Amino acid sequence: MSNNGSRPSLALDMMEELRPYLVDRLTLSLVNNRQLSSKGFEVKESGGALMDEVTRKLVITAWQKWKQEEIIHPFLKEKISAGLIPYAQALLLA
Repeated sequence: MSNNGSRPSLALDMMEELRPYLVDRLTLSLVNNRQLSSKGFEVKESGGALMDEVTRKLVITAWQKWKQEEIIHPFLKEKISAGLIPYAQALLLA
């Protein structure tokens, strides 16, 4: 674990484990289903990109729906919603 002084490194380390399943999978699904495209982003002079309001609402709605999907946790062998995965992982770590 790293400690850069300004962020809780444990939280960042835990999120890195979950990022592919929680974030990347949703993002790729939205792109593959052509719900998300470059047209929904404004590229700033600094090189950063901002979502427009329509895209932001689409992503938030998709995220809320995605969090409700149920999975069988690979270690607990219990059905939980995807939104509870970070909580379950934190409990297991504790």
